[in-house]
Amino acid sequence: MQGNSIHIAYEHPNAAQTSCSTAHAWAKKPREPEAGEKVELIARIKNMLVEQDAVLVAHYYVHPDLQDLAEATGGIVSDSLDMANFGNQHPAKTIVVAGVRFMGETAKILNPEKRVLMPDLDAECSLDLGCPADEFSAFCDAHPERTVVVYANTSAAVKARADWMVTSSIALPVVKHLMAQGKKILWAPDRHLGSYVQEQTGADMLLWQGSCIVHDEYKAQELIELKAKYPRAKVLVHPEAPRAVVKLADVVGSTSQLIKAAQNTDADTFIVATDNGILHKMRILCPHKIFLEAPTAGQGATCTSCSHCPWMAMNGLLNLAEVLERGHNEIHVDPAIIPRAVLPIQRMLDFAREIKLPTRGIGNA
Repeated sequence: MQGNSIHIAYEHPNAAQTSCSTAHAWAKKPREPEAGEKVELIARIKNMLVEQDAVLVAHYYVHPDLQDLAEATGGIVSDSLDMANFGNQHPAKTIVVAGVRFMGETAKILNPEKRVLMPDLDAECSLDLGCPADEFSAFCDAHPERTVVVYANTSAAVKARADWMVTSSIALPVVKHLMAQGKKILWAPDRHLGSYVQEQTGADMLLWQGSCIVHDEYKAQELIELKAKYPRAKVLVHPEAPRAVVKLADVVGSTSQLIKAAQNTDADTFIVATDNGILHKMRILCPHKIFLEAPTAGQGATCTSCSHCPWMAMNGLLNLAEVLERGHNEIHVDPAIIPRAVLPIQRMLDFAREIKLPTRGIGNA
């Protein structure tokens, strides 16, 4: 440990035994169906959703076909917490989550009585992988005087160890609230978001040093060069990006906040430093505006994510149809964990209502 941090690599030494590496994720990316096949798949999926009393909830970062299908069938496209909340409020008995594993787990924690399915259970998250529950619990035990605040991008077991869960758009209000109570904070897992919150609030925060492989690859110098080519463009940055990139932003915010900024900002060109899956929604809502991907480290084979999460890319129409046909890939969370894991989530939801922050607008990844 160095200063107020502990470093844990996202590819944890034991991860190969239990999770899907980035190379494996890209290899498992479903093929694109042909045009005629796509029409048939979508029709079949729509019928199966009705027959199984199921609702599709999709994250902003998954394939555009899944985003469009979710909205066309009465589901939702949003961030992970809204996805889970929507499933909780929706009368459907089955929630199909197009995203990554922690999103399915969050849905199950909030809806333990419902069946939760995912197109691929190997769809992981580098922040989740980089915060193994046993090591994190030991870290918390070593600092019992601190209030434990974890990001939504964590496992059920890590949430069960926390006092609060936050998403990116409510992190600042929650930390300010805890500061007012004289609390010292233990934060996990994203070091960039934690540093941003620490800088904005001045809070006493001990940071776990995880990172998102997508946001961690954005580079300030390359962004400066792109800004020079498009001097009138506004820069939209997710706070999981490195500090030097955040400093160049016109707007820093969660997925939902960045979409809102794209709609409301008086500019016609935007450089976006978050997963390029979000550009689909931005282009639909703002068809006359131009959206450019912020530059990442390397191109093609030399970058890990190239501005798109490899695990999000594992979601497609083909494996969505398969999971509905076979009923496999069901999310299970240890029933003994759920009562404890739901507490930090509920605490955040209650606080959001208290400060009149609409849950529908709470952003995450």
